[in-house]
Amino acid sequence: MENLEVVGSEEWCVFDDLGIPAIKARVDSGAKTSSIQAANTKVFVKGAQEWVKFEVNPIQDNRSITISTEAKLIDRRTVKSSSGIAEERYVVTTPITLGGKTFEIELTLANRDTMEFRMLLGREALNSRYVVNPAANFLMQEFSSAEIVAKYANYFKEKTGLKIAVLASNPNLYSNKRLMEAGQARGHEMVFLNVEHSYMKLDANSPEIRYRGGNILNEFDAIIPRIKPAVTFYGCALIRQFDNLGVYCLNSAEAITQSRDKLFASQLFSKNDIHIPITGFAKSPLDTKDLIRMVNGAPLIIKLLESTQGKGVVLAETNKAAESVINAFKSVQTNILVQEFIKEANGQDIRCFVINGKVIASMQRQAAKGEFRANIHQGGKASVIKITQEEKKLAIKAAKVLNLAVAGVDIIRSNKGPLLLEVNSSPGLEGIENATGKDIANSMIMGIEAKLKFKL
Repeated sequence: MENLEVVGSEEWCVFDDLGIPAIKARVDSGAKTSSIQAANTKVFVKGAQEWVKFEVNPIQDNRSITISTEAKLIDRRTVKSSSGIAEERYVVTTPITLGGKTFEIELTLANRDTMEFRMLLGREALNSRYVVNPAANFLMQEFSSAEIVAKYANYFKEKTGLKIAVLASNPNLYSNKRLMEAGQARGHEMVFLNVEHSYMKLDANSPEIRYRGGNILNEFDAIIPRIKPAVTFYGCALIRQFDNLGVYCLNSAEAITQSRDKLFASQLFSKNDIHIPITGFAKSPLDTKDLIRMVNGAPLIIKLLESTQGKGVVLAETNKAAESVINAFKSVQTNILVQEFIKEANGQDIRCFVINGKVIASMQRQAAKGEFRANIHQGGKASVIKITQEEKKLAIKAAKVLNLAVAGVDIIRSNKGPLLLEVNSSPGLEGIENATGKDIANSMIMGIEAKLKFKL
């Protein structure tokens, strides 16, 4: 034991043969094998042996730097993840440099996008070489932020001159971080603007938008609005102001406002021959019984007009329960929709992601056991699904009717054919990117480039 070196619970690793100048690893003696984040893996034959090509994003929370590399394939191994899911992974061997030592290790190629570290260093790599001190970090070597930037200087794209802002509330939200990364990866200048820290000057001669103490924001080429429901009114006022200043907004204020008003949106869908579950709306408690009959009775869905992510949505299983819930909501002057329950959907719905009139990805969401809402935020599970032509046309038409360039369109399969549930003007990226493996954030940035007629 006395000859063993001590490593911390986090260490910087160097892979010269893979062309990776530095990658931060979680050192975990509880894990047998080491693994590295890998995407777009492809096996090929080189000199009568199998090799594998793959891409690594070595810096956590930054997909703008991608290293394409290859290594000899030595095995295919079934590995169980920390969440208990078994999957087949490719295994390669490559030299690693840790501090002053270089030695060969086995690496499994894994999807670690949602994990805290791009790499895991397991006990087989540590064996007979190191002992772990879990209370310490970077005992082998430490790189400053400036050193990491210098190491990856060749990978940073030249600036295109395009300046894009993400107008939202939380910079740490997965979707917002991905959009920032995707824009940077294409060489654009990306800025995060907090909706609530922005304010405006209304003036015919010199209208302005200011930010945090006076910085004038008139120089953007495009805005990506990610407005949470609580700030819809103010967020849309800012989007209109940017529009007045000649800035392209990925979704307009009018389109966002229409999509957030579920009653108005439902009326637009009906007017444009888009089929939705039978829906009722009334003001007087005297009409409750007829309202329930109108949507074919219980079980039925009761929705707050302002609901989002499945919140404010109730399933009433009997007519009596439906009456009680409807009358309770009405007594507090809350606007609600009453909608028929599509039993045959079996807790499943489909999310189609539409950008500039094309469905670029779709996933099926399955409600958790004992739950009728399939929303990911309510514990729903996502999986890839191939949608029909009819479903594709429905999703595209729904986004077009609301005039949304980017939309998350939710569809349910019924005995009457596909029905539109709702359209989201700020659809989340995490569930659908992880389920489909598609880079949706990049597609959104490319959608902006297309509208601005900008070529890289």
